[in-house]
Amino acid sequence: MNLKEQITKIAEGHLSDENHFLVDVVISTGKGFKKVLVLLDGDQGVTIDDCADLSRAVGNELEEKDLIEEAFRLEVSSPGIDYPLQSIRQYRKNIDRSIKVIPNEGKEIKGILKSADETKIVVDQEVKKGKKTEYKEVEIPMSEINKTIVQISFK
Repeated sequence: MNLKEQITKIAEGHLSDENHFLVDVVISTGKGFKKVLVLLDGDQGVTIDDCADLSRAVGNELEEKDLIEEAFRLEVSSPGIDYPLQSIRQYRKNIDRSIKVIPNEGKEIKGILKSADETKIVVDQEVKKGKKTEYKEVEIPMSEINKTIVQISFK
């Protein structure tokens, strides 16, 4: 098991309830130290206390097991708004929100996420007709999605 898999297993072991889930673990090398970023999300969002609790628990276990020999910095955060959706839970959490889907091939699709399952998502795609915007329902197979980003509206 590599370091990312070990940290993922540790973090998942410290999730206090089923409302929270791990999105990703990113390990990078900075100036003289490793940076370990644990991304946490929740069905009802994530608080600073949720991140702090998980950070303490994961940090303590990493120190106890001495998994990282050199100096490292651990960060636990919720994924930013520009971070692509990774799991079916994240898609479901964002139903009825505006998204941008970048497919493996073809033009990007903007619209409202209507549903999501393990095989596909359904989007009400924005179609401009002059000054008017109409919507048409589009099914996009998960296998054809490169990334999906939630769009912020300031209207």
